[in-house]
Amino acid sequence: KLYQVIGRKAPTPLDPSPPVYRMKIFAPNEVVARSRFWYFMHQYRKMKRSTGEILDVNEIREKNPRIIHNYGIWLRYNSRSGTHNMYREYRSLTLTGAVDQMYSEMAGRHRARPRSIQIIRTATVKDKELKRVATQMYVKPNLKFPLTHRIMRPSEKKLRTTFAASRPNTFYH
Repeated sequence: KLYQVIGRKAPTPLDPSPPVYRMKIFAPNEVVARSRFWYFMHQYRKMKRSTGEILDVNEIREKNPRIIHNYGIWLRYNSRSGTHNMYREYRSLTLTGAVDQMYSEMAGRHRARPRSIQIIRTATVKDKELKRVATQMYVKPNLKFPLTHRIMRPSEKKLRTTFAASRPNTFYH
């Protein structure tokens, strides 16, 4: 799920209106999103949970999850040998679906756990701007998938038989 977390440093007499920070965070639930917000804010600013406050947490949903998009994800992850930057492309109906694919692929290919992956940026990518061959092969205008092992079914129940005299033909043009 994608959450928008808004927080700031707690107001003090010296700084009555501190700046407000907004962050988009992928997390399984709201509690983890709040925790990740403080994890990143501690890295970027002199803030932590005890000196700050969270103003709002909202889940961001896709406007129209019926149209497929190409998503580009820039990420950083810690492997056993060091920290690596990476760019990946996915085709999905939603951004959160693409991020789920990314977590699964990173676990399979690089043995990277979700806690060691930091998503730096996400964007929708036009068909012409795709870089990876694995996503380019699905954007062809005349893309067709073969219908393999099609079995003819009887049109009515009375035409169905338990034993047939001939083997079924499963290859059709």
